[in-house]
Amino acid sequence: MCSLDGLFANNRAWANQRVDADPEFFTRLARQQAPRYLWIGCSDSRVPANEILGLDPGEVFVHRNIANVVVHSDLNCLSVLQYAVEALKVEHVMVVGHYGCGGVQAVAEHRSAGLADNWLRHIEDIAFKHELRLGATLDDEARGRRLVELNVVEQVANVCRTTILRRAWYRGQRVEVHGLVYGLADGLLRRVGMSVNGGQAWDERYRASLMSLA
Repeated sequence: MCSLDGLFANNRAWANQRVDADPEFFTRLARQQAPRYLWIGCSDSRVPANEILGLDPGEVFVHRNIANVVVHSDLNCLSVLQYAVEALKVEHVMVVGHYGCGGVQAVAEHRSAGLADNWLRHIEDIAFKHELRLGATLDDEARGRRLVELNVVEQVANVCRTTILRRAWYRGQRVEVHGLVYGLADGLLRRVGMSVNGGQAWDERYRASLMSLA
């Protein structure tokens, strides 16, 4: 017996349920994808984008990495962003962190995560930059939650600073960037900071977002 037989059975059951509910579902899905949303989130298996948003396959374009980081040298993330904005014409880019993020918590507690430490240097930079906002009086859990929020604000700013978003806004394309945090304990999404569209200065919204966390 193949060790994946259970997953294949689940897949067949899911596909049958889809067809029973909507006989044209897969035919329509195969023809095109036309999502309005790009989700840039964490790789954590407890944070499934489609399910959290209540959307079907084809309705949200997804990029995931450890701690939902947007780095200007990461061609994987930038390629996804470029395709979403320029080819799919998404209207909303959502940077989504989550409370209880293992990568962020490792930084908050000054713990090693092995090879991932090299990637988490980006989060360490944010912790160092906002050392006063994190506060020495906060316990590890509270520091982790605050660092999750600060990380989202910083990554929203990084998205806005890309040449991809700058070109899109220069062309007059309607695309808005949002910061969100997901709560593992209650399943709810929360706004973090200010959203940014082409008619607003990203740096002003960035400063306002930081002030909102004070």
